[in-house]
Amino acid sequence: MDFLTSPEVEAALKKGGPVVALESTIIAHGLPRPSNLEVAREVEAIVRKEGATPATIAMIDGQIHIGLDDQGLVGLANRDDITKASTRDLPIMIAQKRSAATTVASTAYLAWRAGIATFATGGLGGVHRGASTSFDESADLTQLSKTPITVVCAGVKSILDIPATLERLETLGISLIGYRTDRFPGFYLADSGFPLEYRLESSDAIAGVMISRTHDAALIVAQPTSHPMDPEKHHRLLEEGMKRAEANGVVGKAVTPFLLEFFHSNSEGESLRVNTEIIKENSRLAAQIAVSYSRR
Repeated sequence: MDFLTSPEVEAALKKGGPVVALESTIIAHGLPRPSNLEVAREVEAIVRKEGATPATIAMIDGQIHIGLDDQGLVGLANRDDITKASTRDLPIMIAQKRSAATTVASTAYLAWRAGIATFATGGLGGVHRGASTSFDESADLTQLSKTPITVVCAGVKSILDIPATLERLETLGISLIGYRTDRFPGFYLADSGFPLEYRLESSDAIAGVMISRTHDAALIVAQPTSHPMDPEKHHRLLEEGMKRAEANGVVGKAVTPFLLEFFHSNSEGESLRVNTEIIKENSRLAAQIAVSYSRR
């Protein structure tokens, strides 16, 4: 698979410098305009301030880009023809010369192919509610089971089936540690209600685990947001959203996007605020990890 690496990212990789992969779905689909472009620029600035090189990954007119210049970010944030591409979609969209933002699965895969060891995102996909009958499980999990990259995230979205997701991570051999926490974060919530077996306190310690990697699966670093949603409001919105989904006949894989939109529309901007803070915090930590790993 061919991809175009930006001069900045290529130079950093050639000298073994720290690089942080950034997914593009949050820019094209996760945040409203014009704040999506503002956040994209701010996240890249955060990575640079920590001493690493940002590599926002996306597909533009059938060409995979590992790292975007500012013009590329502007297009990604403002074009109306940007779809969403998981790993399975890449060859089709390349052949059709389409433009797409990359999901966690495809960003992790492309970053690894490009030689990038660290990836920052908001939240992982996971097992969806009702998956025992719908078999609805994010491709993020299976892709991460065979991609040796370190992913900094805020856990999985609290609207998913979190205990089932944790079971799948274990079954798939995906290592999971908490960054300065013993509790698995639930994206909007700092604590999903489930414990973590491993906890580390520094980027150096995480880099040590990366060096000790024994198999070709991802290392998940779960960092709870320091700006969580109010738990009572979260639980109220989740309950109301589930009832609304049932009343409208929303089932299967349509439930999660329905609930996300319900949160965005009914939280008085709080869910978007948390989403923005999460990607900033995770990008900062990912850059620190990348710097520590590069030094070692």
